[in-house]
Amino acid sequence: MRVNPRRHAWRNRAATTAAMLVAAAGLATGQAATAHAAVACDVAYSTNDWQGGFTASVTVKNLGDALNGWTLGFTFTGGQKLQQGWAANWTQEGTKVTAKNLDWNGALATGASAGLGFNGSWTGSNPKPTDFTVNGVACAGQNPTNQAPTVSLTSPASGASYDAGAAVPLAATASDDGAVSKVEFYVDGELVNTDTTAPYSHSAAGLSSGSHTAKAKAYDNGSPVLSKESAEVPFTVGGGGGTPSIIASPTSVSVPEGGSKTVGYKLSKAPSGNVTVNLTKTGDADLTIAPATLTFTADNWNTAQNVAVSAAQDADEADGTATIAAAATGHTGVSVTATEADDDGTPPPVEHVDNPYEGATGYVNPNWSAKAAAEPGGDAVADISTGVWLDRIAAIQGSSSAMGLRAHLEEALKQDAANGGKPLTIQFVIYNLPNRDCSALASNGELLIAQNGLNRYKNEYIDPIAEIMKDPKYSALRIVTVVEIDSLPNLITNLNVPKCQEAKSTGAYVDGIRYALDKLHAIKNVYTYVDAAHHGWIGWDTNFGPTADLFASTVAGTAKGFDSVDGFITNTANYSALREPFFSIGTTVNGTTVRQSKWLDWNFYVDELSFAQAFRQELIRKGFKSTIGMLIDTSRNGWGGTARPTQASTSTNVDTFVDQSRVDRRIHAGNWCNQSGAGLGERPQANPAPGLDAYVWIKPPGESDGSSKEIPNNEGKGFDRMCDPTYTGNERNKYNMSGALPDAPISGQWFSAQFRELLKNAYPPVQ
Repeated sequence: MRVNPRRHAWRNRAATTAAMLVAAAGLATGQAATAHAAVACDVAYSTNDWQGGFTASVTVKNLGDALNGWTLGFTFTGGQKLQQGWAANWTQEGTKVTAKNLDWNGALATGASAGLGFNGSWTGSNPKPTDFTVNGVACAGQNPTNQAPTVSLTSPASGASYDAGAAVPLAATASDDGAVSKVEFYVDGELVNTDTTAPYSHSAAGLSSGSHTAKAKAYDNGSPVLSKESAEVPFTVGGGGGTPSIIASPTSVSVPEGGSKTVGYKLSKAPSGNVTVNLTKTGDADLTIAPATLTFTADNWNTAQNVAVSAAQDADEADGTATIAAAATGHTGVSVTATEADDDGTPPPVEHVDNPYEGATGYVNPNWSAKAAAEPGGDAVADISTGVWLDRIAAIQGSSSAMGLRAHLEEALKQDAANGGKPLTIQFVIYNLPNRDCSALASNGELLIAQNGLNRYKNEYIDPIAEIMKDPKYSALRIVTVVEIDSLPNLITNLNVPKCQEAKSTGAYVDGIRYALDKLHAIKNVYTYVDAAHHGWIGWDTNFGPTADLFASTVAGTAKGFDSVDGFITNTANYSALREPFFSIGTTVNGTTVRQSKWLDWNFYVDELSFAQAFRQELIRKGFKSTIGMLIDTSRNGWGGTARPTQASTSTNVDTFVDQSRVDRRIHAGNWCNQSGAGLGERPQANPAPGLDAYVWIKPPGESDGSSKEIPNNEGKGFDRMCDPTYTGNERNKYNMSGALPDAPISGQWFSAQFRELLKNAYPPVQ
């Protein structure tokens, strides 16, 4: 399952990074190595620099005739040296650098792109190349027009609340096609700080109690200088003896007939006791709310609780409106305006929507639900939607003890029929690539590349799944597919493992995923989300950009290109905390950034939400549609219970501060198997944060990650020592204990002790 594979060059690397981007617009055409193929090309080149070294991300886009083989060339002008590269065969002779395609990415259709990259060294300066060629034909046209930088405020979160007198952490990310010269931070429109070095941050102290706004403004190093402002973010500083308030987001919703939208409510400051918020709706009778009462405590006051606003299907042609008033004793109330989006009495047609979770209810797997309900207290969560794992060919048909694909879809039809006017979303994990999970053992699969595995994957696995899903009787269901977890990222980080080397050299992972996307996304009501690892795997720059490049080149090679993907999912079957409430990436301790702590080890992300949002932006920059959405698996990342910190540490030692402040209580962030102390996380919900389609429970709580000792089985699943509670670790987790629970069965089988642990440590707590 999940490990912590990274490039260890980060250990002593300077934290400062500089970003450069050049787009060499390809206007030239000419004779390519392949006869009669006219070459026209575009090359995008960007770097992350540190003292003496850099990582380059390169995208080659074919603007001419289809190519069956390509060679990129360019010249270093600053004495740079090529060290190692990926996604191509890289060589350097003198100042000349060439990158020749590999077998799996040599075919470039018109408009298709290939993502590649390399690590290099420099002394003095690191100027960007300007003479890109493909197959000997110049791509470089005129120098690109200077573009304004991009900037995003990452802290504070929208609607965040801080105690009176507390410093408010401000943080931003910024990038440019040249370099970012500075980032300014503003509070209520007034400049409060200027930062010239990434990561850009400031601690704003002395703010008055009440409502405030924050924004960031980035400047480039061009001539003339260009700048860009981020969106303003509202936040609140507690008023001490002032009146706390109820916060609603959003404050207006448009609800389609037969559908629903959610409004999140929280408090502006921690209460001294329980606070009951009563919701009252006035106006159009077709608009209803549920629930009508919310309870906040000193533990959950800052966690949004969702209220569903639903619109009944009616026969009139009016867009009715209603007001939802929230009130609580001792608190300033808030009102939300809801509008019914009338469709003249006609049920909306089945269509491929932007977010398959919005306005829908989730499919409840009867197999999992029965096991959960049989555990003490488990009936409280037994009706939550979880993913169905198709992790071997036999799972498609099912067995006497486990429902198959068609049986689940038939049950989904029954649940949909009892669901009123709302659509129903059912989730399947597509997980059976040959050499599956090539860097681990517990979740290895039944197919091997060397034993005709890729053809079997296509013909015996993907084809039957697609054939069943495209049955017209299921066309009203929203079928979400999570495509091949733990696959493509392994091709970036774990090429020291022979099975991963084989997966890359043969192109089996890329070819298999392209085939799955082509087959599945061609079905109108099927939605495809590709697995994107997690922040403890991809959060370092040496992994972040190259992984996005590989995703882009893989998806660009499908029949529909970037249109074949609806989004990406992070943290699948993992334990990374959704939010770290007591520190951010910009936090410093006694002058030392938390990035330098042993826990973060120079990672750029402290939690899964900040990583997922940033990685989405990187994917869009690589060519994906701006409408893609992210999913985060929150099934086991709650980290509640008595071990959960309730405030930031006061230690002045950065390691002690982080260890005492972090809610992720794993021994090491690389531990992934049946973790002791873990808890259920946020319940599934649509549109929980900007850029997020949903929080989901893809890994069904209570299903084992792997066995604590070797257990013979016919599913191809091996014994991984990271699932052994007596294991003292390896290089990847810095030789720490595994943190695994004892007496676990093989992956996917019911593990009662794990479920009870997750229920006990749930955060938010299970009511």
